[in-house]
Amino acid sequence: MKIKERTYLLDRLWELQNARGYLGDADILQAAAEFGISPVDVEGVTGFYHFFHRQPTGKYTIYLNNSILSWFHGFDRVKAAFEKETGAAIGGTDPTGTFGFFETSCIGLSDREPAALINFHPFTKLTPQKVKRIINGLKDGKSPAELADTVEEKVQYKPEEDKTILLRDFEPGKAIEKLKEYSPDQVVDMIKEAGLSGRGGAFFPTGMKWEFARKAKGTVKYIVCNADEGEPGTFKDRALLNLLPGLLIEGMIVAGYAVGATEGIIYLRAEYTWLLPKLNAALQDYRQKGYLGQSIKGLGKYKFDIRVQLGAGAYICGEETALLESLEGKRGEPRLKNVFPTDKGFLGKPTVINNVETFCAAARIIELGVEKFKGLGTEKSTGTKLLSIAGDCKRPGLYEIEWGIRLGELLDLCGAEDTKYIQMSGPSGELISVEERERVISLEDIRCGGSVMIFNKQRDLFTILQNFSRFFTYESCGLCTPCRAGNPQLLHMIERMMQGKAAPGDVEKALQWSAIVKHNSRCGLGQTAPNSLEQAIQKFPHLFKKKLVRDDNFNREFSLEKATEAYNILTHGKG
Repeated sequence: MKIKERTYLLDRLWELQNARGYLGDADILQAAAEFGISPVDVEGVTGFYHFFHRQPTGKYTIYLNNSILSWFHGFDRVKAAFEKETGAAIGGTDPTGTFGFFETSCIGLSDREPAALINFHPFTKLTPQKVKRIINGLKDGKSPAELADTVEEKVQYKPEEDKTILLRDFEPGKAIEKLKEYSPDQVVDMIKEAGLSGRGGAFFPTGMKWEFARKAKGTVKYIVCNADEGEPGTFKDRALLNLLPGLLIEGMIVAGYAVGATEGIIYLRAEYTWLLPKLNAALQDYRQKGYLGQSIKGLGKYKFDIRVQLGAGAYICGEETALLESLEGKRGEPRLKNVFPTDKGFLGKPTVINNVETFCAAARIIELGVEKFKGLGTEKSTGTKLLSIAGDCKRPGLYEIEWGIRLGELLDLCGAEDTKYIQMSGPSGELISVEERERVISLEDIRCGGSVMIFNKQRDLFTILQNFSRFFTYESCGLCTPCRAGNPQLLHMIERMMQGKAAPGDVEKALQWSAIVKHNSRCGLGQTAPNSLEQAIQKFPHLFKKKLVRDDNFNREFSLEKATEAYNILTHGKG
């Protein structure tokens, strides 16, 4: 048997799982033999990713999003409806093996919650009544694909036409045709001069990254698109993949040409499996037009092609070195930062990793020119930015804004009323009070990778913090102790406060644990996980003071009525 390259292990595991709905012992042994690795090694990989299962998950596998926006928009009622209609308790399958029902972290549909995936097809704006119709349809023999919702992107706002960069009309091949006017070095210089920074949240200068890769030693180099958009509340890369897959492809071609790479890989999160056919069709269309494959039309002998690698469910794979490990068919655990991916990345070769929006912006810079892009935004934040806005507002959806917009103006645009809290850049970002309306969204002030979650005055801050902390606890890869042990401790402290069991010193203890997690964790997940809690304590100290109890262990939230409810039902038939 010819040994397969380990870089295709995830693909093979998906094939084996899709054939029967789970990975049996025989599948593990088969994969181990095909790739020349031990069964224990294969077990280690399958056990790392949420969507690989070693037990049957039903003919129809349901994943219900449990993000905070889902919690606040009917999660409990929808969950109960799924359990009632399928007969499957969450976390397992029904007695007939027809339905498997599981919770999962944000699935990139925050603008239409509650949402779920059934066999990785999207179902949005769920209600108990809609759940009943869906399950009855499946029982009647309809497929998830037939019943699934079409995700039509809602572009709620973009600047006037001459200031719109990403969401303007798209003409396939235009950036590539312009590319032939420039040498690779000139392309790198253009990206640097335009001031493009990474649009995933770290905002590292894109041109500098490309320059490092171009100058790195070696003839084999790679371009990797990080489409593992896992930050709760974020869906702007989903929208670009859905609306403008060709723009992404052209951005990757631009990067490949600039640094001298011949192969590109799109790492697509499993939650976006439903976008895979569209993406593959776009790639094939570009090959047929001569823009991908053996040589790129108009660029002489330059060769470049792109493939898609499907992930398997792991928030940590949004971290670039964890993503590289996953691409290599391993557990998606972050690497030690002793070398940059631009020197030693995928398979030890120089690699450029940018997210979907960054590549799309790079293509527009080549198409529209440096001055067009550079002329927008602020001194340190050039161009425009895509925002995913969801939560308590009238107009959730996709927004392209010019850097420098005030927070208050953004809230007005999306119809946010009675607002109390705004979470920028997801749970790992910055918690903002509505009193900060005059602050500016830019690299100089509020940095936003893409997620804007809006909460009104009726939303409980501690419920928000609990959900965020649960997310980080669940999504920690467990590789380093500060994150593995610290996040459960922070969750425990938040829940003590919610239960009325927190003593005066507990807030300080929470801050101490927060510092331990932030300063000692190996990667960005741990280093940013406590951000929202720290900011909440700083900005809303009165809310925490209310949660503290006296040292006599008096429990303010104890309810005699609730405590005796079960007894009253048993003895008197009523609560």
